[in-house]
Amino acid sequence: MSEIFHLIASRISALAGTPWAFMLAVIAISVWAISGPVMGFSDSWQLIINTGTNITCLLMVFLIQNTQNRDSKAINLKLDELINAVRGARTGLVDLEDASDEEIEKLKEEFKKIRQKRARE
Repeated sequence: MSEIFHLIASRISALAGTPWAFMLAVIAISVWAISGPVMGFSDSWQLIINTGTNITCLLMVFLIQNTQNRDSKAINLKLDELINAVRGARTGLVDLEDASDEEIEKLKEEFKKIRQKRARE
């Protein structure tokens, strides 16, 4: 189930980001807008676009979140590999995504001081 969802999510996410998908959305909205006078700007006419956009947005949120989660995990693993490959690198940073906000802020300040020190040299 997970692999099928990943495959579907990846494909739809990739397709949704294309110019063709944007043009399809523009055409659909244009057809809807043009049909307004024909349908007398009725409640049904408004319900069509509201329902369609709400369903599309809801589904896209889950699909895009899935692909972002996978990308984030992959990037973290690649960075972990680089940290482990560099001699002298602090391997404690490998699982930084699990650190508290306070720990991350302390590290941010530490790196800021390091950059400032190097800039003065």
